[in-house]
Amino acid sequence: MLDSDKTKKKQKLRNSEYYNMTETFDNLYADSLNAKVFNRLMKFISSQNNILLAYRNIKNNKGSKTAGVDNKTIEHIERLSTDELVVMVQRKLTFYKPKPVKRVEIPKGNGKTRPLGIPCIMDRLIQQCILQVLEPICEAKFHERSNGFRPNRSAEHAISQSYKMIQMYNLNYVIDIDIEGFFDNVNHKKLRQQLWALGIQDKRLICVITEMLKAPIKMLNGDTVFPTKGTPQGGILSPLLSNIVLNELDWWITSQWEDMKSKIEYSCNSAKFRALRRTKLKEVYIVRYADDFKLFCRNFNDAKRIFIATEKWLYERLSLKISKEKSKIVNLRENYSEFLGFKIKTFKRGNKYVVKSHMSDKAKKNIIINLRDKIKKLQRTKGNNYLKDDLNLYNSYVWGVHNYYRYATNINLDCSEISFLISKTLKNRLKHRLQKKGEIKIEYIKKKYGNSSQLRFVDGHAISPIGYIRNKVPLYKKKIISNYTSEGRSEIHKSLELNMKIIYQLMAKRESDETIEFTDNRISLYCAQYGKCTITGKHLELDKLICHHKTPKYLGGGDDYRNLIIVHEDAHKLLHAVEEEVIEKYLNLIGPNKSMLTTINKLRKKAKLETIKVL
Repeated sequence: MLDSDKTKKKQKLRNSEYYNMTETFDNLYADSLNAKVFNRLMKFISSQNNILLAYRNIKNNKGSKTAGVDNKTIEHIERLSTDELVVMVQRKLTFYKPKPVKRVEIPKGNGKTRPLGIPCIMDRLIQQCILQVLEPICEAKFHERSNGFRPNRSAEHAISQSYKMIQMYNLNYVIDIDIEGFFDNVNHKKLRQQLWALGIQDKRLICVITEMLKAPIKMLNGDTVFPTKGTPQGGILSPLLSNIVLNELDWWITSQWEDMKSKIEYSCNSAKFRALRRTKLKEVYIVRYADDFKLFCRNFNDAKRIFIATEKWLYERLSLKISKEKSKIVNLRENYSEFLGFKIKTFKRGNKYVVKSHMSDKAKKNIIINLRDKIKKLQRTKGNNYLKDDLNLYNSYVWGVHNYYRYATNINLDCSEISFLISKTLKNRLKHRLQKKGEIKIEYIKKKYGNSSQLRFVDGHAISPIGYIRNKVPLYKKKIISNYTSEGRSEIHKSLELNMKIIYQLMAKRESDETIEFTDNRISLYCAQYGKCTITGKHLELDKLICHHKTPKYLGGGDDYRNLIIVHEDAHKLLHAVEEEVIEKYLNLIGPNKSMLTTINKLRKKAKLETIKVL
């Protein structure tokens, strides 16, 4: 995982703290653990702080820039004042009717396309409001080996759990089950029942979710379809709903072996399992990532019976069919089983079998195609700035491949094979522009690839070598880690050295003409600047804190993050002062050094004001 991905996850935690929602979410999580019934959730969903938190969480998403059928994006919401946005969301939730969902199709690696449903931006915001409240309730009820679309979980955890089943539990038979069109075939009635069983018994909320599921779909040919089943891929709430659907499968599989009750109380699970193996029960464990899951068994006969039982259970209980062509039983001692872009097998070492894994053939083929396409783009690139942009895309792609697939035990062989083919393409297409030596200007490349003899340079700029990679053992998440307990959060990030009281006061401090974008960015800047003035570097109290527009609004400046800074009230007056007496007064109060004065003059220049000269 790249550092930026970790930062985003930590930022969501901080967002909840800034908007004072942490305690609410913690209480919902704790109550859910204690099997409490929730029948008044709409008050949390429609609360002002939850709505503002939802806006903050989606505003920087790539999807927020994508328009729905109403052709509106996050920019249309940013123009609203805080009060206007809150009132608008609360009014819509009173009698909720979503606008039609826009159908788009994105290409898949096999040449086919995947249908996505893009709700309108206001409907996405409302879905985020609901997600924030439902997530802590559901997290308390979800299975430990469910890894997809959940906070603090990833493909690394699913791969780690799979390796554990094979190497520690010696389970060498895997059932691969592929559900046909899972997202398109979710049964709405069954989903409502599952929500109710989880303790989510707020009838108003269930009606809102039902309306979301039944939102009309505007097809590519202009037709409108009214769905009777399925959850649209592309909706913010859909991943959580899909986990709710399959959570029942997780616990059913677990009840067949791990949670099987026995008449005798055993001191530990291993003793209990030894006793269970003397019965006719079938030993089975599940590892799941979204709708992709593996069932691990000890022998072929158990696997065959579990396969039949699971197929029947999915159809009768969840109205889901499996793909006969893609679903099978795999003996890992003889064949590979594919999971999340990896292919996994076992080989004998001494007296036991250990994991041997590679990047899947399909993934390898797609990576080669994508890298060649990026090299072709580099070949056509002219101009230093454009070259940097295209090189950044190439390098970022290589980093992504390395960070995701490094958990394969034989990833070095896979990347060496890819490197052999890609090196030829680089030499043929970039020829005289390719050098072996140069200055590494990007810190990440220097740290990760600085010692590699495979490192090359294009017009003096470093290009990350796809063949230089080291395997990493996938680690499993600590059980204590959670977004919804104070102990869990302390494991994720250290507390920020910020005055939370001022943050809460900033949230409450609003003028009627301020946009939601301005009020939200003001909090972001306060945190980014660690509560200090940009000019003086001193900590700011609320009554002296000013959010300054670098380019004034009357000169066309906006409320976007880059156009704002946090400064002390005296510094702000100096930035706008035109009379010599006023300038002299605030110069004496601030006592700027050379560096501070340079900053002041740069900001005054943006406001079309004369520079200040100190004799």
